[in-house]
Parts: sequence; C-alpha cells; structure tokens
Amino acid sequence: MAQESTPPLVTPPPPSLEQAPPSPAIVKDKEDSPPPPKPVEEAESPAAKGATLPQPPEGGQKDSRSSSLAAMMGKEESVSSPEQPPEEKTEVTEKSADTKEEVVAVAVSGKEKQVEERKGPQTLVSFKEESNVVSDLSDIERKSLEELKQLVQEALNTHQFSTAPPKKEERQSVVVTQEAQTALETSKTEASASESDVSTEIKPPAETQESKVEGTPEKESQEVAKEEQKVASSPEEVTIWGIPLLKDDRSDVVLLKFLRARDFKVRDAFVMIKNTIQWRRDFKIDELIDEDLGDDLEKVVFMHGYDREGHPVCYNVYGEFQNKELYQKTFSDEEKRLKFLRWRIQFLERSIRKLDFSPSGISTVFQVNDLKNSPGPGKRELRLATKQALLLLQDNYPEFVAKQVFINVPWWYVAFYTMISPFMTQRTKSKFVFAGPSKSAETLFKYVSPEQVPIQYGGLSVDFCDCDSEFTIADPAVEITVKPATKQTVEIILYEKCILVWELRVVGWEVSYSAEFVPDSKDAYTIIITKPAKMTPTSEPVVSNSFKVVELGKILLTVDNPTSKKKKLLYRFKINSSD
Repeated sequence: MAQESTPPLVTPPPPSLEQAPPSPAIVKDKEDSPPPPKPVEEAESPAAKGATLPQPPEGGQKDSRSSSLAAMMGKEESVSSPEQPPEEKTEVTEKSADTKEEVVAVAVSGKEKQVEERKGPQTLVSFKEESNVVSDLSDIERKSLEELKQLVQEALNTHQFSTAPPKKEERQSVVVTQEAQTALETSKTEASASESDVSTEIKPPAETQESKVEGTPEKESQEVAKEEQKVASSPEEVTIWGIPLLKDDRSDVVLLKFLRARDFKVRDAFVMIKNTIQWRRDFKIDELIDEDLGDDLEKVVFMHGYDREGHPVCYNVYGEFQNKELYQKTFSDEEKRLKFLRWRIQFLERSIRKLDFSPSGISTVFQVNDLKNSPGPGKRELRLATKQALLLLQDNYPEFVAKQVFINVPWWYVAFYTMISPFMTQRTKSKFVFAGPSKSAETLFKYVSPEQVPIQYGGLSVDFCDCDSEFTIADPAVEITVKPATKQTVEIILYEKCILVWELRVVGWEVSYSAEFVPDSKDAYTIIITKPAKMTPTSEPVVSNSFKVVELGKILLTVDNPTSKKKKLLYRFKINSSD
C-alpha cells in the first residue's frame, strides 16, 4: 500500500547526540587482553546485501533480488559494521576460552564528552540517495534540471498547468454572435415601436448602422488581444506539496524528484509534472488535507522516530486488517476503498509537508511494512486497493521513500510480490529489503537505532500515552550480541551516591536475567536486586528498574544465554540525584 510515499504526524526532531545520558559506557573483559575484537558480523538478507551494488538502469538487467524471496530470507551474508572511534575511557577485550563475558559501564554524573562514541553504525543501504545540492550534480543532471526549469517557466507563463482559455477565433465568433443577436432584438423593438407610433419613427443612416456592425467585432478583437496579453504577462502560480514552483531552491528539489523518477529524461519528467498537477486538481488535494476522515486507521499507518540518517520512519501495519470489522469497513465496496485511498493520501500529504525541502535537507521517508498476520493474497478487496494505491503513489509521489523494509515476511508474499513487481520501477525495487520473523528486529537495528524502534518491534521506544517512561527516544541504548551458551554481565560502576535507573531487554528473551549491587567495601554484603529468573518470549519485553545507591560500588546486570542462537541485548541507564 505504501509506495513512494510517506508520511508524518507531528514527531519530535531527530535526537541530538548531545542529549545522551551523561554516563559513558565502557566495555571490557575481566582480563585485559590487548587486541580489540573484530566488529561483530551480522547476517543480512540478499535484499539488504544489495546495499553495496550500483543502481542498475531501468529497463536493463532484472534485479535478482525480486526473483526469489525465499532465497533472500534463507541466505545470509556477513557484513562488518564500521569501527567505532577510539574512546578516552573505553577499551574492548575478549576472552578466547572462557564463555563468560562482561560489559563494564562507568557511571560518572555530569560528564557528557563521550556521547558520540554511542552513535550506532551507519545505515547499510542498497540504494544510495543522491544529493539535491545543484553543485553536487553531474553536468548532465544540471543541464537536465535547467532545461526542465525552462519548460516549467514557459508553462507557467502560458498557463499550461491551468485550464486553457478559449482560442482567439472562438472568442471572436462568440462576440460577433452576441452582437448579431443584440442587433436582432433591437430591430424587433424598433419595429414594434414603429407600429405603435409611425410619426416617431426615426431611421438611422445606413452608413452609421453599417459602421457599427463592422466596428464592434474589431473593437472586441482588440479587447481580447489585450486580455490575452495581460494574462501572458502574469505567470500563474502553482504549488506541489506546499512548495511553489520556481520560487526558491526548494523547487529544485521538487523538480529533481520528477527527473530521477524518469531517469533525467526532461520531456518525460515535464509530462509527469503536468499529469501530477492535473491529478492533484481532480483529486482536490488542497481540500482533502483539512477533511475529517476519522481515526479508525491510526494504528494501520503511523509515524514513529527517525532512522540513523535522520529520515522520519513510517510504519504500515497490515496485520491490523485481521480485524474483520475493520476490514469490511475499509475494503468491502468501491466507495469504502476510495475513502481508504483518500485517507492514505491525506496522511501522506500531511506528512510530506513536514519534510525539509531545502537542498541539504531530508525530503524522504524510511518505510517499514509489517506483514505479520497480514491477510493473504486471497483477499481480493485488499489486492485491488493495494494495486490502486501503488499506481497512484508511484505516478504522483516520486522519490519520497529512502528505503522500504518488509519485516515478518510470510511465505505467501513471494507470490504477492511477483504480482505487484511489474508495476514498480527498477529504481523503486532497488530500495526494498526483506526480513523473515526471526530476522526482523536485527534488520531494523541496521537502519534504526533501538531507542527509536517501537517496543513491539524489538526496540525500547514506547508510546508515552500508555507509559510514563523515564527514557525517551533521545536516550541512546547500547547494543550487545550475546553469543550462544554465554553469560554476559553488564557492570555499571558508581562513584557517588545517587539513584540509578535502567532499562534492559533481550530480543526474544529465552535467557535468564538477574541484577545485584556489589559494594566496594570488603566487609559489606552483596545486595540482590533481582533474583535470577528465566525470561520467555511471553515475558514483559522490557525490564525497568531503579536502585538507590547509598555507598560506592557497582551494579551487575547478568544475562545467561543457554540457547544455541545469538541474542541481541539492549540496555541504557541514567543517574538521578538522590537528594
């Protein structure tokens, strides 16, 4: 459903790295082995693998990623994450023989200097977004942009984007016809007057009547010419997505979207612009934005957070249509499908107008499509609505999607993707990434930081309407891969009296978790905060806790992974004053 589109409700600005908690995380082992470990290798589907491949031209060789989705999800490839810059108080070591690993976090109140080291790896993409800064364009691209701007300016000057005025000859014939009809009515009136009073009959000279009939069309012709000249001298104003064409450099970004959608073929891009403007008038977009279409679908499509490159993230949750009542209310007949389409376009338009169309700004959206419990391809009504929306969005909203990630992909989606694939451009398909249920969270974390990912998708971000959390999406989380049959310990060293608050989760759980406080004093006793407990997939997704520190020591958070699978451990903490 969601194609080159997207979409945002009012969302907070992208998190600033300076807003990170003051406590730097230090990762080290009990034994100080000198060499740092190599970056953890992460499995990736071939769709994500395409991140390093150049974009094939449209109409060229077919993208092998679209041929077999099952192969995509089954095959894995190792991709090394970029190395983090060295940290002043951070050293990374690893035991080769022991199965117990430790992560030490030093909690120092009031220091913010090591925030940048918490920044996650850069997004691994199969499609690289081009720059919208004119100076960054190639010579051919700049030339195409200038040619398109000339065509658009000419169209604005001659009002080609609006309803064309009647031709000059047509308007003259209309004027002459009106004059003839007026003359006929006048003659009838005069004839009637002559019958009633013959003595008062006055006949104008034939020459005067003749000059009047001949002079009137000429006068009207001059007025028509003056009017057309006046119209031609005042170009019409046309806006797309709230951006007036050719008024400032934001217009360049709009035009580049159409050019890239048509491989920089100027004439094709111009035709696309004209068609889009006409469609927007026919669809009454400006009126649609302010319509009240209800909130029944607010859980189907919503905006939440930003990806690692600052794109707003839009989630499309198809599983919501398992609700039969909602499905019937949305797709049961053509009228309802049209209303759904209008709602989707309204959401998209409102979201687009919150984007930054400056040349160096972000004017695209990161899309996540959740196919968990999605109605199968047998749902004819959903197929029709999806196909209709796909064509409409691709034709009228070019280049608004930076990446399309499909998560919880079921087996039947192979057939469905094969069906809709011919309606997509090669450029569109190059932005797709697919992940099965077991790889969904891991795939999302490659592009979106865990603190920005909603809790239902493996992250730590919660809806603040439902939970008054101590943390926000501006508080970064630490990611650790817990190896199979390994016990991982996070040590948070405390140097002052305070209240420590933390959040921790292991995606999918199936581990044991415990927490304890170990004082520095040799005569003091260890305090058990949380007894070792088995955590299952049905357990609370996130463990939140706090501890008042009255003496110096350290907090130990221990995760024991007895399974044969790697686990993703996420945690974050902050220090509050104990006063």
